[in-house]
Amino acid sequence: MMRPRLHFDRRGAAAAEMALVAPLLLTILFSLVEAGNYFYTEHVLVKAVRDGARYAGRQDFSYYSACSGSPTGTVVSDTRALVRTSVRTGGTDRIANINDGNISVTISCTTTATDDASATENMTGIWRGHPGGAPVVTVTASANYTPVIAAAFGFNGAGFRLNASQQSAVMGL
Repeated sequence: MMRPRLHFDRRGAAAAEMALVAPLLLTILFSLVEAGNYFYTEHVLVKAVRDGARYAGRQDFSYYSACSGSPTGTVVSDTRALVRTSVRTGGTDRIANINDGNISVTISCTTTATDDASATENMTGIWRGHPGGAPVVTVTASANYTPVIAAAFGFNGAGFRLNASQQSAVMGL
């Protein structure tokens, strides 16, 4: 009986090739899942800030008497809660690592694209003749990204910060 030569023996070749390729395939798979989670978390933050700016822009005009700083009343606290949890009271955080200190609500006023002093007489609409111009509320939020799969391998995500900002004209509805 003759023994087969090793270079003609193909048993186990597929298993050996899979063992060589598996680490690369798993790395690509885990990277794609982590990148998808990163972009999803960023999307949630952008949507939250957009909702907050929309809410703040529809508050009563009396909260926006100044053209700098923050709105008065409960607008800032309600907007922060809305950005964090999607409701004004209670609720759970939309994303990890976000708190009220990471969310700012500010006001600026604009008269026209050129922002000159005489432009307030030329304004039309609800802010016509208002000495400061039309108030615009800006909501900004940031949070550290928390990895899902990479954390199991010792990567903590430090340095990956999500940022979002949105403006809305105050309409006082």
